[in-house]
Amino acid sequence: MKKYFFVILIIGIQLMVKANNDNYAIGARSAAMGNASVAMSDLWSAHHNPAGLAFMHQVTVGVNYENRFLIKELGIKSAVVAIPLKFGTVGVSIRNFGYSLYSENKYNVSFAKAFGDKFAAAFAINYLTTRIAEGYGNSASFAGEIGLQAKPTNELTIGAHLYNPTRTMLSKKAAERLPTIIRFGINYNLSKKVIFAIETEKDVSKKTVFKAGVEYAAVKELYLRMGIATNPVLSSFGFGIHLKNFNLDLAANYHQVLGMTSQISLAYQFGNKAPLTNE
Repeated sequence: MKKYFFVILIIGIQLMVKANNDNYAIGARSAAMGNASVAMSDLWSAHHNPAGLAFMHQVTVGVNYENRFLIKELGIKSAVVAIPLKFGTVGVSIRNFGYSLYSENKYNVSFAKAFGDKFAAAFAINYLTTRIAEGYGNSASFAGEIGLQAKPTNELTIGAHLYNPTRTMLSKKAAERLPTIIRFGINYNLSKKVIFAIETEKDVSKKTVFKAGVEYAAVKELYLRMGIATNPVLSSFGFGIHLKNFNLDLAANYHQVLGMTSQISLAYQFGNKAPLTNE
């Protein structure tokens, strides 16, 4: 009986926070900055706007773990690889939410193309599954996404992203649709040490979300970050450590009702041609 109660609890928390199989924000750098990430260009762009992959120059791999509300059964595990090629950048990522009795998976393949050093476009295909154990059934569907980034000046990056424009159904039996989400935002380099990010997100069936974050390069190897978001109200903070080809990022955010969530990301870049993040 206890395990069934826990499944119901997990689904209930999912409904309180976001719809099932939502397009979760992934990556501790983004999380520390209020998830204002649509104009970022780093490895985790594979999850939050694949257009950002177009400005990467080296093969990079990474793993991420999010401990939602400090409940291990709500953990989100993900891995991603970005492979720059002559004709563009290919990204492949996997994300898993949940545990043995209830789980959601997302398998993503994306392609990003830079047009000069000022503009990039991308598209991605996602295969999403939801599984409830003990014979309750499984569901699976495909969803697409498109992303754009523009850099009109050296200091300003503009990003836009559309997830699931076709309003794909997750389950025809329950007439349940995957969320369709539109995001638009900017990153502005206030100086060589400070990046300010602001973003608006609109799920077509929910209230608009506003996000903002700041990143400060305290020293070459250490980045300090903080951010806020609305609907629900979240405050976040974190830091990143950049040592040669490794990036280690940690973040925490606080939900007024459900409490604290922590997140950790580790990335490795092969070669030394470019930094792991857009500085």
